Amino acid sequence: MKPLHRHLVNTSRKVLCTAALAASLTTAAVATTPSTADAGESEPSPDSPQATDRGDARLDLPAPVADPQVPPTTTAPGGASGIPGTALDAYKRAELSVAAALPGCKLPWQLLAGIGRVESVHASGYGLKPDGSTDKPIRGPRLDGNGFAEVRDTDQGEWDADTSYDRAVGPMQFIPSTWKKWGADGNGDTKRDPNNIYDAALGAGLYLCAGDRDLSDPAALDRAILSYNNSREYVNTVLGYMKQYKDGGVSEIPNPPVGNYPTPPVTGTLPTPTPPRQPVTRPTPNPTPAPSKPATPTTPAKPTTPPAEPSKPTTPTTPTTPTTPTTPTTPTTPTTPPAATLAKVELVGASGITAEAGSAFTAAPKVKALLSDGKPAKNQVVVFVVGDDTTGATRFGTSDSLVVRTDDQGIAAAPGLKAGLKAGTFTLRATAYGSVNEYTVTFKGAVTAAPVVLARKGTEQLDVVVGKSLTGVELFATAAGQPVAGLKTTAGLVEKDEAGKWQPVKPEAAAKGPYFKGGKDGAEKLTVIEPAATGADGKLVLPELFTAPETLPGTYHLRILTAEGVALVLEVKVTAAPAPQA
Repeated sequence: MKPLHRHLVNTSRKVLCTAALAASLTTAAVATTPSTADAGESEPSPDSPQATDRGDARLDLPAPVADPQVPPTTTAPGGASGIPGTALDAYKRAELSVAAALPGCKLPWQLLAGIGRVESVHASGYGLKPDGSTDKPIRGPRLDGNGFAEVRDTDQGEWDADTSYDRAVGPMQFIPSTWKKWGADGNGDTKRDPNNIYDAALGAGLYLCAGDRDLSDPAALDRAILSYNNSREYVNTVLGYMKQYKDGGVSEIPNPPVGNYPTPPVTGTLPTPTPPRQPVTRPTPNPTPAPSKPATPTTPAKPTTPPAEPSKPTTPTTPTTPTTPTTPTTPTTPTTPPAATLAKVELVGASGITAEAGSAFTAAPKVKALLSDGKPAKNQVVVFVVGDDTTGATRFGTSDSLVVRTDDQGIAAAPGLKAGLKAGTFTLRATAYGSVNEYTVTFKGAVTAAPVVLARKGTEQLDVVVGKSLTGVELFATAAGQPVAGLKTTAGLVEKDEAGKWQPVKPEAAAKGPYFKGGKDGAEKLTVIEPAATGADGKLVLPELFTAPETLPGTYHLRILTAEGVALVLEVKVTAAPAPQA
């Protein structure tokens, strides 16, 4: 068996401690050949093309990338392993999706992480991006029988850029023909890309769970990993990392940047089918003795008599009785097996959903799942996931996903969706998973800005004596109960017109009323001014409002107005100065 590449087997003591566990699992026979791929099995076996001894992407990664260290923090558990944030999210989302589709499988995300670690070190060195794609494609060595098993081209180079032989592709290293059947859309972008870690992780989960496997059973787990790569060493290493991630803990680390690392040469060769043919050619060196013996077989002229005997078989015309095998018509019963399967998911109602920032969506998004016979898919699991969110966290409670089941009409509703705290957009994907395929529909979500509310701190009357000033008036701007920072307003003296609407005070009235100071040295009297924008706490402190000895006593009105037209009108009472005491 070809040894795994150095950076794949450089395991820690925790990984090595799983040798006993690995040894206790059942041992499957090593697959021998298949040179062409066929991923049509209901339960992939060690004979499937995916299980070929295919090596890895063979990057000679430096130690900091191959074995990332978790920075010391107060939250990371001691001995925790580092996994790039996007890869970790992909594994966990795949666990959630597979659990929804195949709850009996009990797929742990740590198993996917173990495979991702062995296959590509979680796409490290390839420039893993937040959307799950990579800066450069991940392709394993050419499976041409030179150092690895031979797998002829099955995808016309679509995924592996090789039209002669197949190469394993993506962070989970799928054989192209396997991806054709088990490829999945893990991030809801309507594409199935083996080089995207969200898609690859979900596809790997569905593959490992095929055939109603229960991965909590060690024997089933063993068979599943062997069907992924038929190597006992591979199984042991994957189980080692899986145990390390479960027992030692995992901490999210930044996605490593793309690197230009050398590719070590392939060493060793696998036996090919040609040697067995050589023994057939070796007997030819002694051709003369052989023909002499065949000459004597002319005696087989005796068989000429046997031809007469075959005439007897004419009596077997009686075998017309075998017409009785018409009884096999009973196999018509297999017409029942074609049970209806999940075939479609469609929107119920509009595809757009809108709510005000910080408020709940009034109508729950709904989808309908249909079977291949057109009937409703009852009790079908549907996973709703919020993505591409610019609203400051639109959520189902505290989670960006929700798992529900369809009712008798095949309808699944997603209640409890609450808009984020700022205006923006998001997508809501609803996905139903069949045994192999998944069906996704998308809602376009929009969050509109919540109306700003202006309120004054305190309820006391705003009074000022002629000749004095009014200071320290505080206002607060909120939206959906949250402070609004950076809000710009204007503050100006207003009066009502004949229609009862507030208008800026007339010049003649302004000369006799309160004012703000402006201009150079504050020599200018202003009836309108722009206060400083609200702070992080939403607080706005109004500028000092002055009165002069000639200001007429009375009730004045000060309006604070936003660009959106939100207004707060404050009443200011100006009283005459007390008469001087005699």
